[in-house]
Amino acid sequence: MNEKAAPQENKMGTMPVSRLLVTMALPMMLSMLVQALYNIVDSIFVSHVSEDALTAVGLAFPVQNLMISIAVGLGVGMGALLSRALGAGDRKRADQVGLTGVLLVLFSSLFFVVFGLFFARWYYVIQIDDAAVQHFGGDYLSIVASLSTACFAQVVLERLLQSTGRTFYSMITQSTGAIINIILDPIMIFGYFGCPRLEAAGAAWATVIGQAVAALMALWFNLKKNPDIHLTFRGFRLEGEVIGQIFTIGLPSTVMSAIGSVLTFFMNQILIVFTKTASTVFSTYFKLQSFAFMPIFGLNGAIIPIIAYNYGAKNRRRIVATVRLGMAFAVSVMLVGLAIFQLLPATLLGMFNASEDMLAIGVPALRIISVCFPFAGFSIIASSAFQALGRSMLSLWMSLIRQLVVLLPAAYLLSLTKVLDLVWLSFPIAECFSVALCILFLLRIWKQVVSPLPDGAPVR
Repeated sequence: MNEKAAPQENKMGTMPVSRLLVTMALPMMLSMLVQALYNIVDSIFVSHVSEDALTAVGLAFPVQNLMISIAVGLGVGMGALLSRALGAGDRKRADQVGLTGVLLVLFSSLFFVVFGLFFARWYYVIQIDDAAVQHFGGDYLSIVASLSTACFAQVVLERLLQSTGRTFYSMITQSTGAIINIILDPIMIFGYFGCPRLEAAGAAWATVIGQAVAALMALWFNLKKNPDIHLTFRGFRLEGEVIGQIFTIGLPSTVMSAIGSVLTFFMNQILIVFTKTASTVFSTYFKLQSFAFMPIFGLNGAIIPIIAYNYGAKNRRRIVATVRLGMAFAVSVMLVGLAIFQLLPATLLGMFNASEDMLAIGVPALRIISVCFPFAGFSIIASSAFQALGRSMLSLWMSLIRQLVVLLPAAYLLSLTKVLDLVWLSFPIAECFSVALCILFLLRIWKQVVSPLPDGAPVR
């Protein structure tokens, strides 16, 4: 017997916007903070194996980020299309979109399975001539990539929960997966309780096991606790129109995030010329900055379905209120992150067993890069509005220009000075360009898409 409750009027069109944003975003922000914590804990434990092991895990970031980029991008496309269907009252289409999205994401994981089985060690050989880093990295990445179906399944099934306003359940699944990872990390890395000492490979196994458990929980919640969608193959068939729209909406998000993989890969090549430790600092920064950025991505995950739903319901006031509140929250969180990075950079790096060389490079790096945090918060929320309103290409152009047209060339040119600290300036320089583009794109989309909509009911 199906335990789902009967469908009710969707809260994304009726609940006061401020309360809706808090109730949807807070669980996601908390769960993303837990995700950030387990990413950091992962590296903290690995750093006590050796700095080479920490470097190896850091160099795996472009591939891991690409995996998540594809899963999240398709999930964004599915989620936005699903929310619009629910906003328009078309539950049959919502079911079609949900199952299509799940299948597309799972099929996409097969590429990384092949990569993990046959190309993981080669990936390290082409980057760095260091046998220890190659050994640790090959062990780590081969496991994470070849078993990546668990990661893909977790992302897309949690996106279904988020897109229908059930962020509490997605918080449970994300947090459970993260906690399992944190518990298993020291056991599998150092060989406690009879487990063999697996070092970097242990961190990979802990990650994959946590993802698999979270995916199974998310599947159960969708089948039993989510009345807005029905994941059943009865009467289902793939439709090219649905697939095309999911890709149209989600592909820019995938590309935007995947650009980060390209940026990180080439930034590592620029930094390794100075010293291997510079690359380690860069990867450590990415772990640390997730504490500031992950809550914003959680907020982003709540804002997209709210805006998309009210776009489908043609309620301009709720769209405007959601964007304004989202930007205020995002910038506030980022200001807190900025303060921490400015005041406590040595303490943050000390968590990773930082050597004197790592501290000498890392302290100025964290202070310089973190200057861009508040601007990044503004840009992320603007990007989420573009995606929810069906203008994902604006987000794509913004990301391309910021990272590949401005940041990476600036980093390379500044590296020619042979002064490492100047290279970090490329981040705030790029963020200034990004904010300028955001303002221009916001003015354009407001005039073309938002302003023509009817006001809708007064916002409470």
